[in-house]
Amino acid sequence: MKMWGGRFAGEPDVGFMRFSSSIGFDARLYAYDIECTRAWAHALEGAGVLEGGGAEKISAALDAIKDEFDSGSFSLAPQDEDIHTAVERRLVELLGEEAGKVRTGRSRNDQVATDTRMFVMDHCALLAAALKQLQTALIDKAGETIDVVVPGHTHLQQAQPVLLAHALLAFVWMLERDAALIKAASAAADCLPLGSGALAGTTLDIDREALADRLGFSQVSANSLDSVGDRDFACDLVYALSMVMVHLSRLSEQVVLWASAEWGLAELGDAFSTGSSLMPQKKNPDSAELVRGKTGRVAGDLFALLTMLKGLPLSYNRDLQEDKEPLFDAVDTASACLEVMGRTVATMTFDAERASELAAGGFMTATDLADYLAEKGMEFPQAHAIVGRIVTYCIARGKGLGDLSAEEMLQFSELLGPDALQWTSAEASAGRRTCVGGTAPEAVSRQIDLAREVVASA
Repeated sequence: MKMWGGRFAGEPDVGFMRFSSSIGFDARLYAYDIECTRAWAHALEGAGVLEGGGAEKISAALDAIKDEFDSGSFSLAPQDEDIHTAVERRLVELLGEEAGKVRTGRSRNDQVATDTRMFVMDHCALLAAALKQLQTALIDKAGETIDVVVPGHTHLQQAQPVLLAHALLAFVWMLERDAALIKAASAAADCLPLGSGALAGTTLDIDREALADRLGFSQVSANSLDSVGDRDFACDLVYALSMVMVHLSRLSEQVVLWASAEWGLAELGDAFSTGSSLMPQKKNPDSAELVRGKTGRVAGDLFALLTMLKGLPLSYNRDLQEDKEPLFDAVDTASACLEVMGRTVATMTFDAERASELAAGGFMTATDLADYLAEKGMEFPQAHAIVGRIVTYCIARGKGLGDLSAEEMLQFSELLGPDALQWTSAEASAGRRTCVGGTAPEAVSRQIDLAREVVASA
């Protein structure tokens, strides 16, 4: 049963029909298409098109069709071009030709736009929950490591000491921005196109507000031409997921570095690592590497959607069929990556002794010495220059800042009293940064409480 054959004298090319069919991927929308059809049947009954309990008969048949899809027993027919054709064809098989009335006043154009928006809204909720799980794992790990000081970096060069918990929490706030993007994508999808017809609206007396309420939308579209050709909401979600993947990739890179022998700071759980087919000693951070590698895939999905939309005339065009695969792929990929990374973080352990060794090197408290001199009244540029000379002196003698004697300090400035040495420990450096957002233990404790509150309220 084709939905459009009356106009044509000849049969379509078999190869072209295979090329143009979308049932291979849009069958995934079956639950949304069934609910969309159910709601439309009730709207048609309200408009007087269906009579004698026709909407309830259709609704019962749709329940049976959904059961077939859920159980995997639904049989696709050769003429099923897409999920809409398949559902309607099966509906007619169950109820007879009278069931074909359900297509009255409705187009596949407004139907697929509605199905896709419902898919996006549902999956935004699932993605938000997955984000929250990863954020919680990071916050929990931060709580476990709040007394561990590690090197902080800029340019991947040791810079200043920070709490490991502070570093873990940085990713919580990145993901919180992603959560806001996903929430915005859900809001963008929350607008009902159904009732727009193919492009010009419907002549039926359809209560679109009631239809929207039945399907879980808060508003109806204002312009039928726009609504059937709009996929901006899909771009919004895939952009949000591209940012999720960028942040997961950054976290993955950090995990890979921490787990390397050169850093020796972290060890991944056995369940989220693999070995080498040749080298018996290897424990590879494959979970993190795979997440990092999949980032380009989701960014590519976004580019595919943007390119598909560029230059489309009003209103619906068949190009829009190409929105499903990148949308589905981005959702599936990001969802899997969030789950894997959440479990990777939860099972990761840190070596506090190694952290202390790392934090003691790299002249990371040089800025603290400059701050000490500034507190004594010296202009900061001069203090910066003096401490730079102290670092050069230490490098030439194979010493750290903490290895200097009070007498050696005085060679560089009479303001460097014996208490200056107290400013050279990593723990003291981190502990002095008590400002909001700083890395001192009390500031990070407050940050953990705030992060838990923000994530719980989402």
